Amino acid sequence: MNGWFSKNLGDAMLVDDSLADIERQFLAAYAKADNLAEMALFSRHESEGRLHCDLMLYLSPASFVVADEIGAKPCNRPSSNSLALRVGSEDSWRVLFPEPRG
Repeated sequence: MNGWFSKNLGDAMLVDDSLADIERQFLAAYAKADNLAEMALFSRHESEGRLHCDLMLYLSPASFVVADEIGAKPCNRPSSNSLALRVGSEDSWRVLFPEPRG
């Protein structure tokens, strides 16, 4: 599935308020959505070789309205490896990542 979005929140130790705000926005949109299994917010800690890791958010294609609101940038579908589902249905894993996880 193409059309994913990502947002780097920066140093994972300092993102609590920003993350809470984004999760609230996402939950509000999610409550109004029809395609719940296709709408999900994921996160992953990424360091790219640096000492400190950043918290990256990944929004599924059906989350385009929230992605626009938070200034997320288009990206390729992330690997499901080490992703955490922040908001969404557990069915999102099967729908958005149909290949076996592991």
